Amino acid sequence: MNVWKRLLTVLLLGETLALSQVPATKAAGASPQATALTRGGHAGLGAITATDERIAVLQNQVKESPDDYSRYDHLGAAYFQKARETGDIAYYELAEKTLNRSVALMPRNPTTVDPLVDLALVYMGEHRFTDALISTQQAIAAGTGNLVAFATEGDAYIDIGEYEQAAAAYDTLRTLGGAIASPLTLAYMADSRLSYLKFLSGETAESIRLMNQATVAALQLNIPKENLAWLYYEWGQRYFQAGDLQHADMAYSSALAADPGHYRSLAGLAQVRAAQEKLDDSIKLYKASVAIVPLPQYIADLGDIYLKTGQNREAQEQYDLVEYIGHLGKLNQVLHNRDLALFYADRGMKLTEAVQLARDELAVRQDIYTWDALAWVLFKNHQLPEAKQAIDKAQRLHTNDPILLFHAGMIEHALGNDAAAQDDLRRALAINPHFHIFYAQQAADTLAEVSHNQQMRSVNAAQ
Repeated sequence: MNVWKRLLTVLLLGETLALSQVPATKAAGASPQATALTRGGHAGLGAITATDERIAVLQNQVKESPDDYSRYDHLGAAYFQKARETGDIAYYELAEKTLNRSVALMPRNPTTVDPLVDLALVYMGEHRFTDALISTQQAIAAGTGNLVAFATEGDAYIDIGEYEQAAAAYDTLRTLGGAIASPLTLAYMADSRLSYLKFLSGETAESIRLMNQATVAALQLNIPKENLAWLYYEWGQRYFQAGDLQHADMAYSSALAADPGHYRSLAGLAQVRAAQEKLDDSIKLYKASVAIVPLPQYIADLGDIYLKTGQNREAQEQYDLVEYIGHLGKLNQVLHNRDLALFYADRGMKLTEAVQLARDELAVRQDIYTWDALAWVLFKNHQLPEAKQAIDKAQRLHTNDPILLFHAGMIEHALGNDAAAQDDLRRALAINPHFHIFYAQQAADTLAEVSHNQQMRSVNAAQ
């Protein structure tokens, strides 16, 4: 455990002096548009990558031309790509500092707004969604027609829960992109984003279709492997949430074929194996994922599998590690507020702190999943009216996500609204009967309890 902590301190806080000397990262030769067109990120530790080599070259170029804003922009974008690949928050800090320098050096009437757009992408990674909006809107106001600015504007609106404005940004992306971009580029940029918006709106089948189109386009565009793996990962997520384990397996496996170190897809495949009750395989895959990037969500999932298999000591080690990472450094505390709130709620521990964490997250991120997290921690704190208000906001788009439906069903059950509880829990299990290693069974047990109580009431009424 102490070895883990020493390693994490280096990985997650970083050492700026060392980073300035060791080659860092970005897909070689890729433009900001090529590396940041989709939502999300990936990791890899160990061997020097093409991104490391690119950063080393760009660092030298900046030294040679310290007043060239475009070179700072390219270096900042490369640091951001390295952050995507490794999950190391030190690279976000380097990217932000470098891109701010690029913005400061930009000419008054720039022909490009890439530094502003790249800075917005970094802000997104740091969960500074309002700052990301400001930066993208400054870029849009310049009138250069930068498509990534509109795409990132939509992404930021999604994270702050302004879904109609997100849809408007994506519509502009489609309209403008139809005039100035190739059909493949537009499909890659727009369809992957619209896919997520459709999923949130309850249109899971359409979401999957759009992600298919985006992935086919990305394959023809020969995008960087990390970005391709992210598309496959998102595709796998939609399939898993729809209960289609076979296609989820194929999507995650395709991601790993594109990029064997894609830690999110390793964890996605681990989740599929757990749903298939192949728990030993699930443990191996989760261990491989967190060995690349120790993401608290996946460490907690690994702990749950250990607990399910009776390995209580190993489970507790993972749970201890989740808490350690969640409180390690200021940025980590911002990035993992929601995950840590749910972690505490799921285990019935530190419930007062869990509420505060969820409220802190809500202050910067008002999407449906933050409202869901708040609802769940309020439920665990027996604050049922407040939990009901929060879960109603989480369900306002009618998202067909089994975990959202499970949370809603349990809250309705606690309030005595058995008809609503039955509807939510039945829908959760109908969509994916294996949606969670523990909660799927709890949903089935609660449904049985509700049905039994209804029968007993009917019997008593008849007597």
